[in-house]
Amino acid sequence: MGNAVDGPIPPDRPIARWVLISAALCSIVLTTGWLIADAVQPATYSPIHQTISILAGHAGAHRWIATTALLLVGACYLATAAGMTALRLPGRIGLAVAGTAAIGVAMCPEPVVGTTTQHMAFTTVGAATIAIWPALTARRDHGGCAVLSVPVAATVTVAFLALLAWLFIEAQTDGRVGLAERIDSSVQACWPFVVAVGLRRSARTAPARPVPEDASPAEVG
Repeated sequence: MGNAVDGPIPPDRPIARWVLISAALCSIVLTTGWLIADAVQPATYSPIHQTISILAGHAGAHRWIATTALLLVGACYLATAAGMTALRLPGRIGLAVAGTAAIGVAMCPEPVVGTTTQHMAFTTVGAATIAIWPALTARRDHGGCAVLSVPVAATVTVAFLALLAWLFIEAQTDGRVGLAERIDSSVQACWPFVVAVGLRRSARTAPARPVPEDASPAEVG
C-alpha cells in the first residue's frame, strides 16, 4: 500500500453525476455485453470453459457485440478516470491504463486458432491493473471516504488478486476459465462505481472550509 499518503481529500472536488454514470456503466456494459454475446453463440460454445475474448475474436459469432462492449467499457474507464479528480494521480492513471487495455483487447482480436502477442499483452495488463487498482486509491487520511481507507483498499485488493489467481489457475488447467473470467471481470468492474459513490458522499458531508477574517470579498466569492 505504498500509495497511501497523508493529506485529506479536497472537499471542493465533488464527483459529478456523470462520473457516477460512467463508473456504473463499466460493469453494466461489460456484463450485459458478454451475456448477449453468449446468447448468440452456437451450441458448441461454452461460457463456462471458454473466454470472453473468443466472443470478440474472429471465431466468435456476431463478434461486433463483444467488441462494442469492450470499446464502451474502455471508454467508460477513461471517462471515469478523468472525472475522479479527488483521486490522487496513481489511481487515475491506473484506471486509464485499464481502460486503454480494454480498448486494446477489442482492437486486437484473437484469431480463429490460438492468440496473438498483442492480445495477450493487453489482456494481462488490463487484468493486473484493475486487480491492484484499489491499492492505488488508498490514502491514510481519506477524508471520510471509507472505501479509500488503507484497510478497505487492502482487503479489496487481496480479494481481487485472489480472483485473478483463480482465473490464472483455471487458464493453466483448461478448466472453468470462462466462469472465472466472467466473475473476475464483472466483480472488479463494479469497484470504480463504489469509489465514485464514496467520494461523492464524502464531498457532501465534508465541513465547509472556514473563511479567513481578513479575506477580501473576491476571495470569499
